[in-house]
Amino acid sequence: MSGKRALAIVLVGVVAAAVTAGIVIIGSPREERTRRLDARRVEDLQRLSRSVEVYHTRHERVPSSLEELSTEPGLGDIPRDPVTGEAYTYRMTGERSYQLCATFDRETTGVRADFWSHGAGAQCFTQEIRRSN
Repeated sequence: MSGKRALAIVLVGVVAAAVTAGIVIIGSPREERTRRLDARRVEDLQRLSRSVEVYHTRHERVPSSLEELSTEPGLGDIPRDPVTGEAYTYRMTGERSYQLCATFDRETTGVRADFWSHGAGAQCFTQEIRRSN
């Protein structure tokens, strides 16, 4: 019986070590949820950016507000923050330029740096529609 008990203790130790290693490598479920929510915010901002580009193609200017963008046929609903339900911040800064802002829970980590990389807290991304030839 003691041999089986020793084997059971070893197996419990191996499983506990594997679970601990998994949490260290991929993070806790809470950290993973936070990462997914921030990724969703980036996806929402990217979707808004594409919608603004479509609007610009149709009207040769960026919309003055998200409300104006939301009235454009075929662009769908304007996404909102997945946690607070608040609208993302949008500012028209010129006929061809605008800012999109969101509040992120954590800094971008573990991925290559790109335009949408961000710190924690309120972050804004300035966009400019490129001239088409």
